[in-house]
Amino acid sequence: MTSTHTKHLIAIVGPTAIGKTALSIELAETLETEIISVDARQFYRDMVIGTAQPTQAEMRGIPHHFLSFLPIQANYTAGQFAQEALQTLDKLFMHQDVVIATGGSGLYLKALCEGLAEIPTLPSSLRTNLNSSLAAKGLPYLTQLLAEKDPTYYRTVDLNNPQRVIRALEVCLGTGIPYSTLRKQQTQATRKFNIITIGLIQPKALLHKRINLRVDAMMEQGLLEEVEKLYPYKGTNALQTLGYKELFNYMEGQSSLAEAIDQIKINTKKYAKKQMTWFKKTKNISWFTPHDLSNLQAHIASIIDQSGSSIRSTVVLDNDCCTK
Repeated sequence: MTSTHTKHLIAIVGPTAIGKTALSIELAETLETEIISVDARQFYRDMVIGTAQPTQAEMRGIPHHFLSFLPIQANYTAGQFAQEALQTLDKLFMHQDVVIATGGSGLYLKALCEGLAEIPTLPSSLRTNLNSSLAAKGLPYLTQLLAEKDPTYYRTVDLNNPQRVIRALEVCLGTGIPYSTLRKQQTQATRKFNIITIGLIQPKALLHKRINLRVDAMMEQGLLEEVEKLYPYKGTNALQTLGYKELFNYMEGQSSLAEAIDQIKINTKKYAKKQMTWFKKTKNISWFTPHDLSNLQAHIASIIDQSGSSIRSTVVLDNDCCTK
């Protein structure tokens, strides 16, 4: 029988390496529910180590959706994700009052929870020309152009992601309006479920230590071997990302292995900072440290109890859960 209680999507967000995955699995196990991944890098089935996808043992039998489901050549937009994730939620909410979403891809979470701004149809020649400029002049040329056309978006976008940079430039050049301005003009979409957003935060020094340890662990797990297998696809959008680009450079003789590893750590810390900048501008996030579990559980339980949802609202978490 389908429940008539209020449905809740618990979104666990925060920078890379802070512990979102482990906390989400622990919550899902306690609440007897399922998880939707909102990590755009974990969508790809061949990028297992470099994107820190949870292993079967770590998932502890919890069903995960949108994890390792795309071929490396696929281009998958935030809009596509939102549409398919909403369809998945409709099915899950037929027998669940609570579902958990977790990940650090802010744009994809925004698309799921709020919808995205409607961008006018643009001539395909714009993207063709921008891709040609990328090939001929390199990404720094395009990022500099973005700084001139839309300094606001330039300060928040991942400048190492050519797909994002090209999309923003495509809109700026095609409409004459900064991409950041158009994004602010959206009307928030109506969702049939309540959203409880939990942000994880901790001191920068501790997060940086965790990032260093994670990169070292990835190398021990075989990240270099994973990257070597993916080298033939190095030009795909999926692989224009942390951990892969730096090791591609090593394979091409542009750096030593030690230098590549150090660069992964540096770039990951920069990415974590950009993630925090994004999420701190997002409304209605309740912030907790990964181990402030008593307050976190009380916050979630109070919201669920007020709605009258018939689930286990007493959430008891293992203090050692949040390591990934």
